[in-house]
Amino acid sequence: MKLTGNTIFITGGTSGIGRAMAEKFHQLGNKVIISGRRKALLDSVTEANPGMDSVVLDVTQAASIKAAAQEVLSRYPALNVVINNAGIMPFDDPAGELDDAMATMLLDTNLLGPVRVSAAFIEHLKQQPDAVLINNSSILAFLPLVSNALYSATKAAIHSYTLSQRFLLKDFGVKVIEISPPWVDTDLIYKSGDTRAMPLPDFIQQTFDKLGTDTIEAIVDSVLPARDNPGANEHEMINAFNQAMVDNPIPVA
Repeated sequence: MKLTGNTIFITGGTSGIGRAMAEKFHQLGNKVIISGRRKALLDSVTEANPGMDSVVLDVTQAASIKAAAQEVLSRYPALNVVINNAGIMPFDDPAGELDDAMATMLLDTNLLGPVRVSAAFIEHLKQQPDAVLINNSSILAFLPLVSNALYSATKAAIHSYTLSQRFLLKDFGVKVIEISPPWVDTDLIYKSGDTRAMPLPDFIQQTFDKLGTDTIEAIVDSVLPARDNPGANEHEMINAFNQAMVDNPIPVA
């Protein structure tokens, strides 16, 4: 994709990967509109990045998504890039009891959120030159983490949905790109400083290096072995990965 001259809408733009991507695109000379649930946080980010704009959006609510999309498109009819980034990562136990409220919130945020946001903008994107839809999945789409099993499943679902979107949108000129971050040191769970986590600036630089090409999967090199793992013998890597996390858990802040 082209990295300059775009008008970009990004969900979950107040912290972590979302904010870092928004600020990088802003620095490259794009018009960036971020979204999130809390106006105070949105204002803080836009004040730190003069020229960036924002809109309040709760991705768990279909009505909020429709209203935000209408507001963005009325103000920025040249919008040509939509980035589905918002997500949450609660812990769960697939071998224990289910927290139904948490599960519903997770599915509404991580799965239905991107699906609904895409749908709210897709007819507009079909009419735009250089149109791009970017979905943020995860390394855990290919290498599930048992302590966050449902989160991992939502990211696997986003990977699958992205494949379908890409096939159906190719004849409309909308490029569909998937980002699948590794463990990046952000506050998605909590910022740990763990040496196993990829520093956020490194992730952003490597991701933008990939985005600036013709790739359909802007995946940093460290994720590629996991991306290639699914298959008849995938259990070996998955089991080894999860055992390593059991033996060396993330330290509690």
